Amino acid sequence: MIIAGLTGGIATGKSTVSLILKEAGAIIIDADKIARDAVKNGLPAWHEIVKHFGRKVLQPDGEINRNYLGDIIFNDPHQKQQLNSIVHPHVFKETANQLRQTEKKMPDSVVILDVPLLIESEMDKSVSEIIVVYAPEHVQLKRLMERDNMSRSDAISRIRSQMSVEKKKSLADIVIDNSGTIRETKKRTLEVYRYLRQK
Repeated sequence: MIIAGLTGGIATGKSTVSLILKEAGAIIIDADKIARDAVKNGLPAWHEIVKHFGRKVLQPDGEINRNYLGDIIFNDPHQKQQLNSIVHPHVFKETANQLRQTEKKMPDSVVILDVPLLIESEMDKSVSEIIVVYAPEHVQLKRLMERDNMSRSDAISRIRSQMSVEKKKSLADIVIDNSGTIRETKKRTLEVYRYLRQK
């Protein structure tokens, strides 16, 4: 079993690449989905978040208001660290569980850990290849403003609150440039998949 980590910056197109890899036959372990599931109403991480941030972070149905919480942590590095310290242990545990299950059932598979904070959370230490989906900052900015109907200044602060995509690119074993057409991205992604299959 080959385990590769997939990461990128906000609006670089990581989800697009992840989907192409899945369609090609890779097993995707999606850290964002695991994190969303971990903070559902009544679960341990949900209780920890409510205890730390207060009930103001809840929607009327009792679930976490992700946009509201996102605004808090994007503007306060300390709060971001607090949230990560609550959620990350649950994500690590479930990721390890899914890896064990995959190895048992499909030992010859290509597994992609789709993790936005792969490098920051040091999950890159457990993968054989770091794949970074890249787009230069001006492309990120344009996409983010269009996708989330966001002002330029808000989009810049969101992008700059993360590790820069240039830094991630410098730490990558494999780069998938997603600043061109979808066809070019798909061609490059399938090349990467074939390379991983051969390993």
